[in-house]
This record gives sequence, C-alpha cells and structure tokens, in this order.
Amino acid sequence: MTEAKTGHAQFSHAHMVRFERQIDADPAAIWAVLTEPKRLPGWYGEATIEGRPGGTVSLMGGHIKGVVTQWQPPRRIAYTWNVFMPGQTVSDFPESYLTLELNDRTLTLTHLPVLDEFVKLNAAGWHTFLDMVDAAARGETVQPRETYMKPNAALYGGDLPGNPS
Repeated sequence: MTEAKTGHAQFSHAHMVRFERQIDADPAAIWAVLTEPKRLPGWYGEATIEGRPGGTVSLMGGHIKGVVTQWQPPRRIAYTWNVFMPGQTVSDFPESYLTLELNDRTLTLTHLPVLDEFVKLNAAGWHTFLDMVDAAARGETVQPRETYMKPNAALYGGDLPGNPS
C-alpha cells in the first residue's frame, strides 16, 4: 500500500479467486445443488441457505455464516462469507463475498477478498467445491471432500490444515 497523507485516499489490491466451469448437466440440477444444501452434504454439512435477499447462510454447522445479498433464480446467488471458530460470535477474519453465476451450463464462482496467506488454500477449496457440484449435478456419486481436496491442494501448491509441509 502506498503512503498517503492524512485524509487522502489510500490504494491497495485485494486478492480474489475466480473460476469458470462448464458442467455437463441440466442447469436446473446445477442450481439445485448450489442452493439446496441437502444435495451436497459433503460440502455444506449441517447447513441453511435462505433463498431471498437478506436470508441467512449457515454452512458447516455454523463454521461459515453469511447473508444472501443477491437471489436471482436460476442464474445468480451471492452471499457474504464469514469464518467462525467454535464458540465465536465475532470472526477473526474480514468478511468476504461469494458470487455464483449460472449461464446455461457455465458456472462462474467469484470469492473476494481473499487474504494473501489463504489464496492457495482458497483456490483448492473452491476447485474441490466445483468438482463436487459437477458430480452431484450430473447424478454421480459424490466422493468425500478429502478425495478431491488432496489433489487440488497439490495442484495449487497449498498445504492442507493439519498436514505438515
């Protein structure tokens, strides 16, 4: 970040992770997997996504919490993304934003901002999510998250939490 005088604008850059994925499935099936957590329990876990602007998002048993900011079925859902550790009422991390846009069979995922130290892990995680969405939307058996996550972490050069380098 450049040095700024008091009262003057400061300029910085924020990381984001963006994917475009072609999914060979009916767009209605893709939308259902994105918005109905019971269709992808291996990713969402115990979860709620209230389908309306202002709706509650709670994923992975409350590990991820947010608010729906855009709800435009069957094309676009966006929500805030906050990471909470067990027992926390205030996150240690800045709020970020997830946008999922479906144009026919092309799914675009954008997550920003992503903290510098989490860029590789974030990319591996969203790649894993998309692998799981792809399988679920096509009616295939979705493998456990770890099955996808390990090769995706290697792809992006990130270490998985709990795994020594």
